[in-house]
Amino acid sequence: QVQLVESGGGLVQAGGSLRLSCAPSGSIFRLLVMGWYRQAPGKQRELVAAITNVGSTNYADSVKGRFSISRDNAKNTVYLQMNSLKPEDTAVYYCNYRGVGSDYWGQGTQVTVSA
Repeated sequence: QVQLVESGGGLVQAGGSLRLSCAPSGSIFRLLVMGWYRQAPGKQRELVAAITNVGSTNYADSVKGRFSISRDNAKNTVYLQMNSLKPEDTAVYYCNYRGVGSDYWGQGTQVTVSA
């Protein structure tokens, strides 16, 4: 059974940076999209950033210019570099991998940005 493991969350001051990573515990085939979602208390889960198997990226408007998603294809690992963090970025961040007929989620990592 494949599991995704996130790391890199924590508490940071506004304006600071964090780098999240996500790696699978097993082999994944036919992977199409790697992405990061977040969910803040009382809010709907939202897509933050995604990267396809051919390298195309998409970002939520709220994080454009501040966050950057990248991947290591050999390791099936995805990263989220988070710069200029704001209190409104506070949320649980989840990684998600999607393939043909498959969908994998991590358990989430807490990111808290203090003013």
